[in-house]
Amino acid sequence: EYNTEVCGWDGGDCIDFNKKYPDCDVDYPYIIGDGFCHGREYNTEECGWDGGDCIDFNQKYPGCHADLPSFIGDGECNGREYNTEECGWDGGDCIDFNKKYPGCDVDYPY
Repeated sequence: EYNTEVCGWDGGDCIDFNKKYPDCDVDYPYIIGDGFCHGREYNTEECGWDGGDCIDFNQKYPGCHADLPSFIGDGECNGREYNTEECGWDGGDCIDFNKKYPGCDVDYPY
């Protein structure tokens, strides 16, 4: 709501961002390119794959559209969207769980 013409592109703070990512429409543009891969609408071509922060993640897990990419391979088995083949069974965190409970699809495995 601040990054609008009426608000002077957030008092001028978003001018460079808008030039670099003219079609990137996110709530928090200041987190793009902050060194942390954010998911969903930030990890898009329009937003430069989160300002380049998600390039390595996307190469390692193509097709993984997890909300919080930092959960992948963090040592904890997360369920649903993380425990998928595209996300490498949560970066390997869910392999033991899946062997022990095949077919169990829950939000919080452990």
